Formats: sequence, C-alpha cells, structure tokens
Amino acid sequence: MTAALLATVPAPASAGPNLIQNPGFETAGGPGNDGMPACWKKSGWGDNDFTFQTVTDAHSGSAAMKVSLTRRVSGDRKALVTENATCAPPVTPDKQYDLSLWYKSTTPDTAVTLFRHDAVNGWQYWTDLMTLPVSAGYARAEVRTPAVPPGTTRIAWGVSVYGVGSVTTDDYTMEEVSVPAPDPECTATPVECAKGRWDVLPTQNPVRSMHSVVLHNGKVLVIAGSGNDPAMFEAGTFTSAIYNPANGTWRQIPTPVDMFCAGHVQLQDGKVLIMSGNKGYPSADGTVGYQGLKDSYTFDPVTETYTRTNDMFDGHWYPSATILGNGDVISFGGLKEDSTGNVTAEKFSAAQNRWLPINQVNQTWSYWGLYPSMILMQDGRLFYSGNHVFGNGTPGTGASIYDYNANTITDVPGLQNKDQRDQAASVLLPPAQDQRVLTIGGGNNEQNPVANRLTDIIDLKAPSPAYQPGPLLPQGEVDQGAGRRPQTGAEGKMYVSAVLLPDGKVFETGGGMHDRADPVFEASFFDPVTNTYEAGLAKDPIPRGYHSSSFLLPDGRVMSVGDNPGNGTYNHNVSIYTPPYLLKGNRPDITSVPDNRWNYGDTQRITVDRPIAKAELIRPAAVTHSSDPNQRFVDLPLTVNGNNIDLNVTSNPNLAPPGWYMLFAVDANGIPSVAEWVHLGPSGSGSGARSASSHHSPSAHVHDFANDLAKPAKKPLKKRASAPVSPKISGCERSYGSAGVCVPTVFPKAVKPTAKARCDWLAAHKYGRLKLNGKADPLRLDRNRDGTACGKGDTGR
Repeated sequence: MTAALLATVPAPASAGPNLIQNPGFETAGGPGNDGMPACWKKSGWGDNDFTFQTVTDAHSGSAAMKVSLTRRVSGDRKALVTENATCAPPVTPDKQYDLSLWYKSTTPDTAVTLFRHDAVNGWQYWTDLMTLPVSAGYARAEVRTPAVPPGTTRIAWGVSVYGVGSVTTDDYTMEEVSVPAPDPECTATPVECAKGRWDVLPTQNPVRSMHSVVLHNGKVLVIAGSGNDPAMFEAGTFTSAIYNPANGTWRQIPTPVDMFCAGHVQLQDGKVLIMSGNKGYPSADGTVGYQGLKDSYTFDPVTETYTRTNDMFDGHWYPSATILGNGDVISFGGLKEDSTGNVTAEKFSAAQNRWLPINQVNQTWSYWGLYPSMILMQDGRLFYSGNHVFGNGTPGTGASIYDYNANTITDVPGLQNKDQRDQAASVLLPPAQDQRVLTIGGGNNEQNPVANRLTDIIDLKAPSPAYQPGPLLPQGEVDQGAGRRPQTGAEGKMYVSAVLLPDGKVFETGGGMHDRADPVFEASFFDPVTNTYEAGLAKDPIPRGYHSSSFLLPDGRVMSVGDNPGNGTYNHNVSIYTPPYLLKGNRPDITSVPDNRWNYGDTQRITVDRPIAKAELIRPAAVTHSSDPNQRFVDLPLTVNGNNIDLNVTSNPNLAPPGWYMLFAVDANGIPSVAEWVHLGPSGSGSGARSASSHHSPSAHVHDFANDLAKPAKKPLKKRASAPVSPKISGCERSYGSAGVCVPTVFPKAVKPTAKARCDWLAAHKYGRLKLNGKADPLRLDRNRDGTACGKGDTGR
C-alpha cells in the first residue's frame, strides 16, 4: 500500500543547461553595440536620467553590468538580452524555465522583466516575474517562468530599474525545467471525469437572492432585499442569508433596507461595501420607473451584520462598483431617486471610510447605463467593456477607457453588436498580468432579439487596443416552453455567468435566449492560452437566467443560485459544479503558509506536499446580473526549492487591488489545492527577504500600455443633473400584472403580433392570469375588456 502510494508521487523538477549567451558580460560587444557587452542591449522608456556601465565589481570573473537612474518621472531602464536569433534563447511552448542571476542594488524599484518573440507578431512584452530586494552585497535571485505561450520561439529578459538608484547584475542563467505530473486517474465515471458533474443541494436557498458574495471566511452572503417582490417591499420585509459550505447550512440575517439591485464590492479590510438599492418599484400606470436609494452599508463577515455608512450623493439603482489600487471604490451609473439616469461618479475613500462629497470627485457627467462593467487596468485607468444591463450600449463604439486623473473618456473600437450586450459577461482573463478582457454573449431587452453567440477579446497591452472577434459561444439546449431542443444557427444566450477557475480557464454556464425567458442549458471552458472553447460540459439541470449567479468556492467547485423569469417566480434550488480537475486524483496540499498578511513586492514562502506548476491569487466573487468587474486571477511566479515554494507578489496594486484573496497551488495536471486565504495590501506586516532589507516598499511597476489610442479623448460634458431614462427601461409592460411580473414590451420576433400568439407565448411561459392596471391595453391582450389579459374571449378571431 505504501509503495503504491509512493509510486504516484512525482519526482522533483529537473533542470537543463544554461541557455544564456555571455551570461557574465565577459565578452565585449562589437563597434555597433552601443558600448554594451555581446548579446546584451540597452532597453527602456520614459522620462528619466540613466547610465549603463560595464564594471569590474563582479560576482565572478572581471565584469558585471550596472544600471543606474539618477532622476525618474516615468518609465524604466534595463540591460536586456539582445532580441535576435543569435542571442535570445530558443524556447518550447508549454515548457517552463528557471531564470537566475546574482545582483546587488540600492533600490527596491526593480523587476525581472520578460519579452517573448511571437512567430507571427514579433517581439512583445510578456510579463514581470519578481521584485529584487535591496541588497548591499551580491545576492542570488531565482524565479520560474509561467508556461511559455503557444507561438513563442524565443525569450529575452533583464532587470528593469524604475526608481532612483542602481542595480548591478552578473552570472545570469536560464534552464529548462520539467515539472513532473502525477499519473492521471479518474475518480468518478468516465463522463464525469471529462465533463464534470452537477449536484443539486438537498437544502434550498431560503431567500430570493439577487446578489452573491464569497466572504474571506469561506462563507457565502446572498442578498435579496425585497427579491423583486413588490409584496415584500410593501411589507418592509428585506432578506439576506449566509451559506456555510463546510456544513451545508443557511442562516437568515436582518437586512436594514431594500438592497434589491444594489452594488457591492469587497473592501481591503474584508468587509463588503453595499451601495444603493431599491427605493421604490415602478408605478402601475408605467409613468414612474424604479427608484434608487442613496443608502450605503458595509457587511462584516465576522459579526454577520450590516452597518450604515454615510449616504451617497444620490440614488444609483444598478450601480457599478470597482475597487482601485489604493483601496478606494468608484461607482457609476444606475437610476436616481426620481428614476432618471445618474450621471455622477461617486468615490468611497478607504482612508476616510466614507463616500466623498461630490465636489471632491472628478466628473465627466456621463451616463454609463446600468451595471456598467468597469475593469481596473494596470495603470489605474478603467476599461468599460461594453457589458451592461438593459437597453443599448453607450454612444459611440460601446467600449472605452476612462482616465479618472485626466477626466477623459476615449472610445475603443471593435465590439461586435454593441447594442446587444445586455447582460453579457466580461472578465479580465487569467492572468491579470496579461491585461486581456473577454466579453461573452448578450441580448437587448428593448428589442428582444435572439441572444447572440458573439465573443470579443481585447488586449489592453496594445498601443491602440481594439476588440477582436473571439470564437463563437458553444451552443446547448433551449427550453421555450415546449421542452428542450438543440440550439441552431446564431442562437446564443444572455444572463451568462463567467467564473475564473484555478487552472486558469474560464467556466461559462447558465443563461437565457430571450428577455427573462427561454433558459439555455449549456456550459463550456474558455482557454485563454489557446483562445478556444471546450464545449459540451455537464449542464446545470436548473435553469439559470435573470437574477442568477455562479461563483468559485474556496474548494475549487462552482456554486450557482437563482433564476427569476418574467412570470415573477423564483427558483430556490442550489447547484454545485465539480470541474473535471477535481476528479483526476489526489489534489496538492498547501501544508504551510507562515504569513497570511502580504505586501506588494513581497516574496512569500509556502510549503506544499508535492511539486506544483503554478500558484495564483483569485479575488473572491461579488456578483450580480452577470457582472463582477473585480473578479481577477493574479499569477504568482514561483521560486522552487523542493517543497518550499517562494511566491513572488506583484508590486503593482492595480493588478491586485488590496484585500483578501484565495491562494491556490496547482500541479502539472491542472489539479488545484484547496485555497488558503491571504490578505494583500498595506495593512499586512509582510515577511521574507524583501521586508527585512528594503529601505521602503517597492513602487508599482506600471507599463506604458494603451498609450496611442486611435480615437481622440472626449472631454467632460457640461454639468447636468441627470440623463433621461424611459420608465420602461427594464423592458416590462407595466399595464399587466404586478411590478414583479415582466410582460415584455417587445415579444420575441417569432411571436406574431396578435393577441392569440402573445397569449399563447405567455401561457407557455406560465404567466397565469394577468390583471390590467387601469384602462390601458397597449399589447391588446384584453380584447373583451373584462380587466383580465389573455382570458376567455381575448384570443378568438
């Protein structure tokens, strides 16, 4: 038994020969090499004063390279392996390489920076791997690359200096390593091992949750407020619940106001900031729409209670919420207290723990719509992906870059069908360092077309980023009221859930084909390495459309809740997806995390029970309406010494905003550990070599990406109070039924514009009897004028 178990334990990684030419700078360069040693070149950018010197203060031999900055406003300088076929080492896609050097430095503002040669696109920036701690004498630094991307033929690398001071380096090495993988095994049925498995929990969600937040203690907060139920609103009954995955229990908690369709974000201290919500439902005559609250609260995972903050400037029903690199939160969009569109940006100060007065927040007076997906970029700007809720996209191209400091908006081209991105999903693809965004599917509740299959990918590292078409979304089965049938043609889905997984893939699931109707049963993996979908995964047996959420649990499974079709019902069943990576055999174990309080630029040591291929931080979910713009996967480059793994943390808080994260270790078969919780940010004490020897914490290494946008920047609009918004923005005809029921203002195109066809559609979708609200009958569903739509006598000739 013991021998059999030992046979499955992989051996340590093995290394190959040094691939660096002239690793110690001993060979001088030719006349045209700008005074640099052979196979090395001067590199860098920005506004700074610098020197490159070949010095005799070597670690070995007679030469070393010293790069100094005496003044810096922006940019960096680095001695870089020359980017040509003679000097840059050849590499094999999907392989990993250990890089090492000896150095001494006077500044912590350094980074081991990699470039790669793509067979089609030539040389391009790849990634930063580690920060070098300040060291008065020679110290050795070693770090492992991620798996080499497809199409890469060579890499070049060096040490970037981006602060005043110097770095002297010598004796570079680069060795190919082979990370061993356990023999694959299947611990379930062959189908489950290939496609994963869904399990419907025996206990139901006790509330009509619209919002799902994974807390840093591993529990899940679900928020309903009134739950899209006007009767609950009138009764003042507002609900939330806590789910504990450890024992499968639910606990309802007091909820102070109607947080139905609020915004939420994880703060750096682990509390959840919840902003706005529902002040009032639409009027029965349809003249007044939803109204947004000014109220704001924090939720404490320890006490499981809500505490009121100061109010926002105005209501923001359906607001965005994005945490910034300094821990502040910025919010846009939604509906005001009077149902008009909110044009004010609001900022929550982490330092002051309050919403700032509106005159202390930069304003463009732009209306961003409802739940606009605003994703933090590596330089602190925000990328609006074009993903939103209800109606059409923003004027222009539908996607843009917002620069808070310059107070400008610049349109970004390429988003397909920008007015059919209602409840699409957008995610910053793994790893966050790659700065690529994927947008999936969507529809339009005002036009109610068949939801699309489109996906779009944008690389925010490009000088002038533009969306490019991605692969079409895989198709599944749709139920339009007469049982499931295969999707055909261009049929796709809106209400998409997209979840970042610890193996680096994106899991998409759920959705519907029309506005609050026609659930689609389909799930797939998107692989950011190959830009391809793996279709045909196990399908959630429960419909997941409007007001559904899917999110990653710390054990690597995915939890799905909710479904609120137009007929006003709600599905309380809870589903759990077990991905195939949890059915491949034993998972690696993080056996020790000595310090769970991390600083930027840290090197943090963990121990594992067997070799791993990668590690990452995944920010816990805070999701609603297919939107979680703060979801991100941050790569942690490894320095490997047996089962002791040093994790190299980015110095840039815009890549990993402060807060609690799930730390996963993943083996060469893509099997993740159970997550350990670590806190990243200034409140952590930090540890390791950097903390012991630094004069100060490293600054963020910000790269000069997206700096040559094709469109001109748009200046702020004139100050205004609001933007006009139709009371029917939700796509519901309020002349029929209660405010919690959504008879579509526009029926799907296949439904003929007759009372019979419309009533047949409503019957197939289980709307039941619908009372008229007043005398108006805009859809002509009450032909006999008895006050009830689609009754006897309404559908005759």
